Amino acid sequence: MSEYRLHIDIPLGTDENEAIRIANHMISSIAVHVGQRSRIEQSVNGMNYRLGHDDDRQKSNYFNKNEEGHVNNKKTRLTFMEKSL
Repeated sequence: MSEYRLHIDIPLGTDENEAIRIANHMISSIAVHVGQRSRIEQSVNGMNYRLGHDDDRQKSNYFNKNEEGHVNNKKTRLTFMEKSL
């Protein structure tokens, strides 16, 4: 059965390094709440995310870049703990 999903689109500018820095900071802020399970809806056990670019035809993830500068299209996952720390 298909589910509803929350999609959030946040423009982070045209500089790749700055976009990665800002996105990492935002994800880190969310990750803080992972250790405080009581602040997260109990039915939500994790989230997938990626850093994309408007000009990409595929859904690239700039968080996953190899030594040659190639990106893949696999989402990154943040899993929420069952109980608070």
